[in-house]
Amino acid sequence: MRIGLLGTGPWAERTHAPALRRHEELDFVGVWGRRPDAARDLAERHGTRAYEDVDALLADVDAVALAVPPAVQARLAVRAARAGRHLLLDKPLATDVAEGRAVAEAVRAAGVASVVFFTVRFRPETRAWIGEQAARGGWFTARAQWLGAVFTGDSPYAASPWRREKGALWDVGPHALSVLLPVLGDVRRVAAATRGPGDTVHAVLDHAGGASSVLTLSLTAPPAAAGAAVELRGAAGVSVLPESADEGAVPALLRAGDALLAAARTGRPHPCDAAFALRVTEVLAEAEALLGGAAPGGSPAGR
Repeated sequence: MRIGLLGTGPWAERTHAPALRRHEELDFVGVWGRRPDAARDLAERHGTRAYEDVDALLADVDAVALAVPPAVQARLAVRAARAGRHLLLDKPLATDVAEGRAVAEAVRAAGVASVVFFTVRFRPETRAWIGEQAARGGWFTARAQWLGAVFTGDSPYAASPWRREKGALWDVGPHALSVLLPVLGDVRRVAAATRGPGDTVHAVLDHAGGASSVLTLSLTAPPAAAGAAVELRGAAGVSVLPESADEGAVPALLRAGDALLAAARTGRPHPCDAAFALRVTEVLAEAEALLGGAAPGGSPAGR
């Protein structure tokens, strides 16, 4: 499958370009970016071509991987889907429900494959655990903590304007929901949401399966406190999301590439497709509405 990369920022440079170059069944055709100089530099480092016109790139590929801010992603994804190109998307799909819905509808109308890169979902340990706990059922409650030190440590993503505007809710919230929803079921409502220190958000979710869950999300945690944890409690006792090997994001994106190829070949939607990512967007938007105005930008926050 011929694939192009849309985006030239740190995430594209550190994760997407290396993965697309390494994948044995993907032909990394070229790079387009909003900064032509950055596109040329990235393309040169990875032995591919820089495109100055996004439509020219779309004409030369079967699929695109997107590593751009959510609002930019939504517009480009609709454009690519309408051109008949499969989509390897990033999370969040969008930070606006209407934009997310436009992507999901364009994917459905065009009949193209879509996979959204919820990083943790493409780790073998997580995939196995989710399958086991979903089959077990009987869960009463859960808690998920996704604590990052993006704005309190030395992260290359700290200067990202959209992260500073939207904060942890939209950056790491999708990861937490990507684990909880397949186990506990859809969210019937966000029962409560409140702010903590920095850009920290606490949210209480009411799930269709009858369970409740509590999320704690932050990008402003002390570096020593950073990390992710998910715990389920129910009739079967207690189950904790196992820690994954510290392999970095590139191997996970290679697996996401495998998933896109499989979805394109079989026509069967992947569990992490644009429709699922739209539902995640809707839940996050509901939580954001409960939080009201202010935050993240007032204190260090926000990819």
